[in-house]
Amino acid sequence: MQLYFAPNTISVAIAIALEEAGLDYEAVRIDFANKEQASAAFGQINPKGRVPALVVDGGILTETGALLEYIADLAPAAQLRPSDPLLLARMREVMFYLASTMHVNHAHKMRGSRWASAASSFEDMTAKVPQTMAESCAYISKYGLKEPYVLGETASLADIYLYVICTWLKGDGVNPEDFPKIHTFMKTMEQRASVKRVWEQGMLSNAKLS
Repeated sequence: MQLYFAPNTISVAIAIALEEAGLDYEAVRIDFANKEQASAAFGQINPKGRVPALVVDGGILTETGALLEYIADLAPAAQLRPSDPLLLARMREVMFYLASTMHVNHAHKMRGSRWASAASSFEDMTAKVPQTMAESCAYISKYGLKEPYVLGETASLADIYLYVICTWLKGDGVNPEDFPKIHTFMKTMEQRASVKRVWEQGMLSNAKLS
């Protein structure tokens, strides 16, 4: 498998999942600074011009949630997904919130052109990010984290997704220490071999908590 990723983006969640699953993959870095994601060559990989994209036998897959579930299917022994229907729904509940709300809150900081055209609109959206990300942290703290992980004692795909988003918090003007459950969650995740591995590979470069 080939994973197309950019450092510090949600695509790193796929690398963590692959490491958790013990699956072999080649990491292919896309240079966002030079707009490689908008190149014709990458357009053949993902016409949306975004990461992650995962080249597998049979084609190319995109979208973080879909790729995480695919990896869980490939490596059931890794137990990245609960078998209990209620716990599975709880996991997905958090993942869908991250995709539809918290990630979108973050994207308003630098991707305002997706929603507006006027520069004043971009400035307004950027100014709102610390508030909306803090609100998401409050929601996750109260309703999403059972401690130490989303589902309690057992890690799942939702934790991988949440961890990468939480690495953006300081850059979005939110101090993780203001949300003790999230702060502890991040420190717990950083002790996992999979997370240590992506840091070692330079896929994440924000300051670690531990």
